[in-house]
Amino acid sequence: MGAWNDGAMAPLAVIEDRDTSDAAAQLARAAELLDEVKRGLRGATLRLYRPLPTMAFGQRDTRLPGFEAARAASLSRGFEPVVRKAGGRAAAYHEGTLIVDHIEPAAEAMVGHRHRFEVFGELYAEVLRSVGVDARVGEIPGEYCPGEYSVHGVPREGTTAGGGLERPIKLVGTAQRVVSGAWLFSSVFVVSDALPVRAVLTDVYRALELPFDPSTAGAADDLVPGLTVDAVEQSLLAMYAEQGALAAAH
Repeated sequence: MGAWNDGAMAPLAVIEDRDTSDAAAQLARAAELLDEVKRGLRGATLRLYRPLPTMAFGQRDTRLPGFEAARAASLSRGFEPVVRKAGGRAAAYHEGTLIVDHIEPAAEAMVGHRHRFEVFGELYAEVLRSVGVDARVGEIPGEYCPGEYSVHGVPREGTTAGGGLERPIKLVGTAQRVVSGAWLFSSVFVVSDALPVRAVLTDVYRALELPFDPSTAGAADDLVPGLTVDAVEQSLLAMYAEQGALAAAH
């Protein structure tokens, strides 16, 4: 049941969360669902939502001297600063992104921790390839919230797609939180409207004095003009269906 699990698991119940009233509450809901799964109050869950403009800082960011300046910079750009419990550095998202929270119970949740990064990286790259993006797995130099299994898109040679882009751009960032009895794998697909994301990340990383190359921040529709969040979401659900991982109704 699913390439990320060796044993048979119950199918994922899908939550398509449309509550956009509060950015902090949106983020906190993932931790609440993880706790519910851990305690056996719900089964394996796949939550999809399109966030309000949010700057999600990592725990390490809060300990840097420039954190308060970075918070102020995110607010000035209209992105609500929040601190996430999963790993990683600062990442920005808004209504042109799709957040995927995949949560499953596991007696030994740390087992397969690294393997999940590998598997989900490739699965999510395939989701983007299915909608026309030349997507590949691996960190690109200078990317925000760097990760070995980030997904990036490559401009296709000989086409006008990419809007003049000459180098890869990060499209999916992943983070994982493991607790006793369950795990949460959270991913952000940046699909459209890259400009505000690039602008706020530039200001925030400058304040934090962390390395960042703004040219690595983009959106999938930079490479496939007209691509929508709806199209990416449908492709994602199709991938999970092919994996045999969805409950009958979603």
